[in-house]
Amino acid sequence: HIGNPSGMSDSFQSRVMGQGLRWLNRLAGSRLLDDAGRRAGFTRLLYGASRTGFGAAGLANRPFRAVIKAARAARPAAARAPDLFDLQPTDEQQMLADAARDFADHAIRPIAAAADRDHATGEELLTTAAELGLAAIQVPEEHGGTAAERAHTTQALIAESLAHGDMGIALRLLSGAGVATLLAEYGSGAQQARFLPAFCEEQPPHAALAIADGRDGTTTASEQAGGYRLRGCKPLVIDAGRAELFVVAAELDGREELFLVESGSPGLRWTPQPAMGLHAASLSRLNLDDVAVPTDARLPAVDADAVRAACRLGIAALAAGTCRAVLDYVIPYANERQAFGEPISHRQAVAFLIADIGIELEGLRLLLLRAAARRDAGREIVRDAALAHGMAVRQGRRIGSDGVQLLGGHGFVCEHPVERWYRDLCAVSALSTHFYL
Repeated sequence: HIGNPSGMSDSFQSRVMGQGLRWLNRLAGSRLLDDAGRRAGFTRLLYGASRTGFGAAGLANRPFRAVIKAARAARPAAARAPDLFDLQPTDEQQMLADAARDFADHAIRPIAAAADRDHATGEELLTTAAELGLAAIQVPEEHGGTAAERAHTTQALIAESLAHGDMGIALRLLSGAGVATLLAEYGSGAQQARFLPAFCEEQPPHAALAIADGRDGTTTASEQAGGYRLRGCKPLVIDAGRAELFVVAAELDGREELFLVESGSPGLRWTPQPAMGLHAASLSRLNLDDVAVPTDARLPAVDADAVRAACRLGIAALAAGTCRAVLDYVIPYANERQAFGEPISHRQAVAFLIADIGIELEGLRLLLLRAAARRDAGREIVRDAALAHGMAVRQGRRIGSDGVQLLGGHGFVCEHPVERWYRDLCAVSALSTHFYL
């Protein structure tokens, strides 16, 4: 485009840049940042996100180098539990969720159908979303982030809001943030110093989890001089072709361990793996053929059960946002669609079905927020995450199907987004370990 070196269309650029800057301005002007003692951290984030505008995406295979020497790992502190049990979001959390919802509705929703058709999230949106600093929310302040304490509830609300625009795009945008959170919780001091600062830059790296094993068998790790060798295949990895860093689960001496694998490692290959839904996430198959990693690539003392529980919670948050999108779409449709001289919402069968969607959605959100609050407080969440994810699997598929049925013939065609949401919600059970909250 002449006069536009980024290649971004002028209309899209002005619209999405406006949304991004609105989010940054709302954060910068928030009195809550001073109340929480986080002004310095957010100032660094805002400066980094605005000084160069919305530029081109970073190149793959960037050299990760330690910015500081860290003798020990920095961990966000557990959030102080309120005196009374209350799942109502704080003013700060609600502000961030509203800003994410605004971005989802005005930047993600208009391009969601094209992203689904192209099986990819466009570079324009990826570039803009990178400037919003999603990954920095859970990065400790010592490494350039804004996390003074755990913010899993905040992250869940943001994930839910972004999924209201499109679940596949939200999964793609938040994949790196999940890896940053995992590093903040389990990474060694050296690993954090090497990788975490990059997630707070204007062009943070795309990173993806590769935890689940496919039908080809379990991914294994074997010790060798100076490190390990990884062998196996990981299905449904988010946009592996653009990823610069992977967190790979492999069995080592009968125990599941997590390893950091950079994209330029010899023996690492990927192929597209189209699926029924989540097309915008560019799902891929990752093959590891004797991939050598150094000793310090293994994440120390990882609790595999806790990691999988956090992943289930993240997917449940995305499902809740998509279910909300279904509900918000079918209500006006049922009120406007006429049959036999009156809106179809006047029919009890239709009204009760919509009411059931609302009831089940509220149940899912309560389970989700309770588990996230326990996670913020540093408590064990295996049971709570399983309940939230189980509700998302069962009711998500049902809500998606009911949305299609409520639209009748319109629900079957791609002109309306409910068929896409239904396909995405069917993927919840298959992607239980693909986004770390």
